[in-house]
Amino acid sequence: MSVKEQLQKALTQAMRRQDTLRKRVLRLALSAIKLAEVEKGHPLTDTEAWAVLQKEVKARHETIEGAEQAGRQDLIDEARAEITVLEEFLPTPLTPEELEALAREVIAEVGAASPKDMGKVMKPLLAKVQGRASGSEVSQVVRRLLAEG
Repeated sequence: MSVKEQLQKALTQAMRRQDTLRKRVLRLALSAIKLAEVEKGHPLTDTEAWAVLQKEVKARHETIEGAEQAGRQDLIDEARAEITVLEEFLPTPLTPEELEALAREVIAEVGAASPKDMGKVMKPLLAKVQGRASGSEVSQVVRRLLAEG
């Protein structure tokens, strides 16, 4: 079952249970996916749908930061609840050890030896990671491993 189908099924269940928070978050996620489909001109793959959901999670994290500065605990709690719902539909994130192991594997495959080879490593590594780690996390690990030599 695709990510979009999982979201639609969960939305139906939330409507039956009259879970307003979950219903609202799932509707927002589905509309973000539909918008991305319109922009791309084709149905999204699971990987692309995960990227859209991750963007939504990131937006909620930014909301939390702003709400903390404003001292709005109600907004912080709401954003955290929304993140919890969205994360149910994301793949389990890689642990730092798993990410480092994958990075070492790709570095060996492409024969990267210095930070100049970062581009050679990033593309295949991001393909392997497929939404289970952010680009910035992957970049930090690769940069550190290439700097170590």
